[in-house]
Parts: sequence; C-alpha cells; structure tokens
Amino acid sequence: MFHKEGHKIIFITLIIIVASFLLVDSFITAAWLRTLVLILLLGFFILILQFFRNPKRRTSFNDKHVVSPVDGKVVVIEEVFEKEYFKDKRLQVSVFMSPINVHVTRYPIGGHVIYSKYHPGKYLVAWHPKASEENERTTVVVENEAYGKVLYRQIAGALAKRIVNYAKQNNKAVQGADSGFIKFGSRVDLFLPLNTKINVQLNQKVRGGESVIAEVNE
Repeated sequence: MFHKEGHKIIFITLIIIVASFLLVDSFITAAWLRTLVLILLLGFFILILQFFRNPKRRTSFNDKHVVSPVDGKVVVIEEVFEKEYFKDKRLQVSVFMSPINVHVTRYPIGGHVIYSKYHPGKYLVAWHPKASEENERTTVVVENEAYGKVLYRQIAGALAKRIVNYAKQNNKAVQGADSGFIKFGSRVDLFLPLNTKINVQLNQKVRGGESVIAEVNE
C-alpha cells in the first residue's frame, strides 16, 4: 500500500522511467552500459516506491501511552523549555527519519486536536540544534483526559521540501492513525510532561504507531 501523497509522484516517475527505458534501448548500443543504466533507473523507481509505502500498523490503543508518531531513530531525550505553546519546561523526545524510513506521521495519543499551526522556515539538516525552531515545521497539540496534552512537531530537513499535516483544530485524533506526511528526510519532536515515564533510549529504533515512547508515571 502506498500513501496518497505519493500517488502523483509515483505516476510521474513511472512515465519518466518508461520513457527513459525506451530512449536507453534506442540510443545506447553498448550492452553493458545499457544494462547498467536500466538497473539504475529501476533502482531509483524502487526507492520512490519504498519512500511512499504506507504499511498497516497494529496500535495497542491506550490513553495513558504515547506511541511514536514516526519510524526512525531516537536522537534526543532531554528537558527543554518549549516556547511556542506550553511556554514551560517539557521532556523532548526526537525521532530522526532517514530517506529509507516510512514517512507517515501518526497521532501519538488519542483525543482531540486543540492546536495546529504551520511555520514556514529554513531547511537545515534535521539533526541541527536549531532545526526545531528555524526549519519549516508544523506544531500540533493533542489532549485526552488520561494523559493530558502532547505536542508533536513535524520538522523539515535538508531534503524535505513539503510537510503535509492533516491535524486540524477540534479534529478527533485516533492514536496511531495517519495525521500527515513529510517528504524526503526529516524528524519529529515530542514534548511531554516532566513527570512522564520515558520508555525509550537514545539511538533506539522505533516504529510509528507501535513503539511506546512514554506513559503516565503512576
């Protein structure tokens, strides 16, 4: 299954690849070179298909749990001052996505969207310390009674040129459901209450909609 954000790109790429195959077959006479170019074109098309894949995930719904919003690697776990919405200290957990990761963004908790805002910005590499504040990004806050408020921020990277955010204020959020997409390399930051129990470690690989990032500390 492929994400709807990739349908147009996949179709255009397919046309270009087919046309390229015909041109290569017509104008390149050296068999070894023709074979090499065809393999490279096919490999490129497979990478595009892989990038826009949208695998089904089995989310164990729990209002006291925060699941990872994306696939990737945990690169930040630290206490920070969140300036945009909370304006107080929070625990930040950041997940970095490489171009080969699934780039679907999923709701980390169920509840209701109480804040959603898009910010234009730069395209610093996603792991840059200032990427969270200076890059193109969207900020979404979801709230439920059991956990409280969770802010997640989609951040464009050096290769990401478009962030898609489906979360609109007053929308119902279903934990693990599709809430957006980031095209070509990026990261997502989570901002959680200070008394949250963190269940992941730095450099740990996580799966969107399945890996439990944090839970209520009872």
